[in-house]
Amino acid sequence: MVLSNDLAALIGFGAEASLWGIYTVVFLVSLSVLVWRRRTRDINWVIVSANCFLYFLATTHYAIEFNHFYTTLNAIGVDGFANETQQLAGADLLISLTDFVGDMVLIYRCWLVWGRNWYVCVLPFLAALAGFACVCGVIHLVVAVAPTAPVAPAALVPLGTAGYALPLCTNVMVTSLIVGRIWWTSRGAAQNAALRSTASTTRKAMNIVVESGALYLVAQLVLVVLFALAHPAQAIVAVMAVQIYGIAPTLIIIRVGLGVTSDQTTKDSGMTHISWTRPSQNRPFGQSTTFFNTVVTTVTQTDEPVPVGEAMQMKSIDSQTDKDSISMPV
Repeated sequence: MVLSNDLAALIGFGAEASLWGIYTVVFLVSLSVLVWRRRTRDINWVIVSANCFLYFLATTHYAIEFNHFYTTLNAIGVDGFANETQQLAGADLLISLTDFVGDMVLIYRCWLVWGRNWYVCVLPFLAALAGFACVCGVIHLVVAVAPTAPVAPAALVPLGTAGYALPLCTNVMVTSLIVGRIWWTSRGAAQNAALRSTASTTRKAMNIVVESGALYLVAQLVLVVLFALAHPAQAIVAVMAVQIYGIAPTLIIIRVGLGVTSDQTTKDSGMTHISWTRPSQNRPFGQSTTFFNTVVTTVTQTDEPVPVGEAMQMKSIDSQTDKDSISMPV
């Protein structure tokens, strides 16, 4: 059976509805981690605002798709369901806008990890901005040339492919910069017995960034390939991607706040709770000394962690050749 554009659009709506439900739960949990479990002065309001804005964009996109689902099926049925409308053009724009905001959150974290170094963020920012501009151009041309086309005309496919590929490059660059900075700063900790717990903490931080980034990477890569091939399945992946753009950065917040990574087991003798915090405003520009907040726990005979101490700050990680340290913003 050949997948038609109308069927693909219907499947995509069902998939997005499921992901939006998941995102809603994830978003509420992230608010608990960001706000309700912290003192007011420790809250990073930039991340809180961006987190809420991402959820607002994803919810608005789902609302537009739900309205189209209800009104179109009621009016004309399945045939023509995937045809472009002004409302769907707005939903298409929201896909790239959500992607762009998610990239800005990731770039903001990279900026903090690199000691507020603007030069590191210039290329990823330009790539994300160029990708958003390309998609805006495609949407404008589609509305002007083929306003009811369910997929972009062949002449616009290269521009649209660039619009989705550039944010993918941004994600890969920024994730690599964050992970590379963490690794470089903590490279001497593994050889120092006194700093082995610090090395374990940084490995978990790298796992969190890489694993959450992989979710975005897979979704965006599949979307780029399907769009380049002009395959009807792009209608499925595109609407799913808008929810994933919000879920991926929100998962970083939750996993850091709860100290959960893939290599953590109940057999560990302790658990480290990583808290990503904003650098002090009193620090000179370019200086990268920040702290990991950790919570020390023990494991009972039933393998349940029991807190035995209040939050305390670890010393900055001393490398073999310098004394740089890093911050992981939530």
